[in-house]
Amino acid sequence: MHLDHDPSSPAGEAIGFDDFLKVDIRVGTILSAEAYPEARKPAYKLLIDFGPGIGQKKSSAQITENYALGDLPGRQVAAVVNFPPRQIGKFLSEVLTLGFADEAGAVMLFAPDKAVPNGSRLF
Repeated sequence: MHLDHDPSSPAGEAIGFDDFLKVDIRVGTILSAEAYPEARKPAYKLLIDFGPGIGQKKSSAQITENYALGDLPGRQVAAVVNFPPRQIGKFLSEVLTLGFADEAGAVMLFAPDKAVPNGSRLF
């Protein structure tokens, strides 16, 4: 699957509201972040707390260009929590951490501008 990061690209194919509701996007707080030098593309391994309903989940995130490891714990992020886990090398990524491409194409994390309860769902 190829994702188009070009901000001038047109909107994707129209979907129904029920399709949108199938994608479960939640907010969580990064508990820990560590380097993942074995990854094919530079990435970090994140442990994210999504609250009591979902719990703690792991994610591989290609965010090394804009974020230092030490700056990530305590930061809230948004992630898709209902995709099947994906094997990234030797690491099993359980959620898809969300972000947008900056002008250079590097990932900027997507997060609320004020703290919200872990596990809150995007609507």
